[in-house]
Amino acid sequence: MEKATFAGGCFWGAEDTFRKIKGVTGTRVGYTGGSKENPDHIEVLSGKTGHVEAVEVTFDPAVVSFGELLAAFWKMHDPTLTRKELLRDIWDINDDSVLDNSPEYAGSHYRSAIFYHNEEQRQESIKSFDELQESIGRDKEVLTEIVPATVFYQAEDEHQQYLGKSGGSKESCGCKTGSCSIE
Repeated sequence: MEKATFAGGCFWGAEDTFRKIKGVTGTRVGYTGGSKENPDHIEVLSGKTGHVEAVEVTFDPAVVSFGELLAAFWKMHDPTLTRKELLRDIWDINDDSVLDNSPEYAGSHYRSAIFYHNEEQRQESIKSFDELQESIGRDKEVLTEIVPATVFYQAEDEHQQYLGKSGGSKESCGCKTGSCSIE
């Protein structure tokens, strides 16, 4: 088994999509890429920890490749959106003063990132990033970070497989118009 870690906005929809892919043997949502040990959701939302909401995916490379997971990742979110654009897309907020002045929207917890676990993943991520950038042209810039995986802090239990157990919809976390569906 191997691990892959992705961030692309709200982690609920991403987890729901990844866990339905054949060859994915486990998922967990959490926080990574920041400076505080064992942050909680409120701390991450504040923006003071530097963490991003992410999904750690455990997969069988004999069944699904890292490249296939990358393809799903690119499909499930728009990697060209800035933080504010991503928040607008997720929460349907068009008032910048709300985004600038509300603590829950202050941080960088929603951003696009690939946290690679080995050199092969790093190289494949860069190649995939470059191919995506070439395919969309110069009008937009892919803003996804490609960085080494660091400590992954599992989110609180209520966030694990949230959409499956809460009856929530993908639209509630920015997966509008089926963008989190890769079928």
